Amino acid sequence: MEEALKQEPSDLLKVVLFGPESTGKTTLARELADHYQTRWVPEYAREYLQAKWDREQKTCEPKDLMPIAIGQMRLENALARQADGLLICDTDLLETKVYSEAYYLGYCDPVLEKYALENQYDLYLLTSVDIPWEADDLRDRPRDRERMFGYFREALEKNNRRFVTLKGSREERFRQAITHIDKLLAHV
Repeated sequence: MEEALKQEPSDLLKVVLFGPESTGKTTLARELADHYQTRWVPEYAREYLQAKWDREQKTCEPKDLMPIAIGQMRLENALARQADGLLICDTDLLETKVYSEAYYLGYCDPVLEKYALENQYDLYLLTSVDIPWEADDLRDRPRDRERMFGYFREALEKNNRRFVTLKGSREERFRQAITHIDKLLAHV
């Protein structure tokens, strides 16, 4: 199981969209991949949990976290082999760790935690909660966004991850992200 959570070696620059639910990560990941003409890694948890909801009308449970993490890394590793110089990730295992701890009384599976901390990315784009929350079958904490944002920021700071916070409209976030990614690409 551990090998399934490990990043395959790569020379790609990897950028992660990181933050609470309904902060525009998926939209921005798609737009950035289009802009840079590269691949983006969708959030596997959405596909997995939507299928679970459709089947059972149940939300995420602790037993779902490892299959989600394995699916996420399987997707990331496969799409990294297809990317050209840059890979945009809609999430990573550190985000799964944050959600696990926030939802399950501070608990995170030790194997998941190990790879959440070992896998490396060049830049995290932390998405602020200053845009409207949009409901769907899976989103469940519209009144808890500030606290969740704090958890995400704390995880990046505590683990010495390079990050910038994106704020403002969709267009402003896109421009901010491009500015920071272009700086990374200029140093390759």
